Amino acid sequence: MVIDGERGGMDSDHDESSAGGGKDAWPQALNRPAEARDAPGAIPADQAVTTPPTPLSPTPSSPVPDPSVTGRGMAGLSTSYQVVAALALSLIGLLACTQVAMVFLHVAPSNTLTKEHGKAIDRWIYPEFEQNWKLFAPNPLQQNVAVHVRAEVVDADGRRTTRWMNLTHEDAKGIRGNLFPSHVDQNELRRGWDFYINSHDSENRPNGLRGDLSERYVRRIAMLRLSERDYGGTIERIQLRSATSAVAPPPWSTEKISTRPVYRVLPWWTVTPDDLPEHAVEKSRDAARAEANQ
Repeated sequence: MVIDGERGGMDSDHDESSAGGGKDAWPQALNRPAEARDAPGAIPADQAVTTPPTPLSPTPSSPVPDPSVTGRGMAGLSTSYQVVAALALSLIGLLACTQVAMVFLHVAPSNTLTKEHGKAIDRWIYPEFEQNWKLFAPNPLQQNVAVHVRAEVVDADGRRTTRWMNLTHEDAKGIRGNLFPSHVDQNELRRGWDFYINSHDSENRPNGLRGDLSERYVRRIAMLRLSERDYGGTIERIQLRSATSAVAPPPWSTEKISTRPVYRVLPWWTVTPDDLPEHAVEKSRDAARAEANQ
């Protein structure tokens, strides 16, 4: 079939290219299969039309999220969860504000609020949130202080004096390796001894009204520890001392420091019923009754 001379045009082009050794009109015809080359409707490779890929549409199993719902924080929660989250945030904020206010009043100079509500502030702060400047001290503690005690015991064989017992070492054994050490083991003896030292002079004489109180406090601590041991008699007197030694310098330091302990020995104290713990008081009363019955 001839349309506007197209047949002749194609034949003439084909004949010219074949006869004149020009470029083949179908350069990839030799690489195509025989059936494709002979097919009348075959399209040359250089004239093929490439169809763009169709984008994948979301499947019903994975719906597209609504952009108006995502990324809205608490607004995306249900009403009940919003109420719970709001209450939790309010409680956390209230506790944080209370903590900041209590710490501020604790470290602030004396004022009307601290005078009127001082006890409530101390109950909130101590012992977990105690504030002091030791962390920022230019000269931190460089000494080890150990408190020792010995007792004078009266039994059927007479009167004898026990060996020195290291109370600080006993507390240290309860702290080392303990993930949650007791505040009693950490602070009771140490703070009690500091209380006594700060309320007495170098001659062990009280320098104020707190001297007698500190003496009774230290005696009760010592008797509480001694009552845990059976010495086979009645403890009539006790004596305490401190052994203070400097912390040794690190190996790389050239500083020379003596680590020999320096002792501060207190006078003998006569034990009174007020110095005994409750179970020791009952034990001494039972012993006194037994002696009276004999």
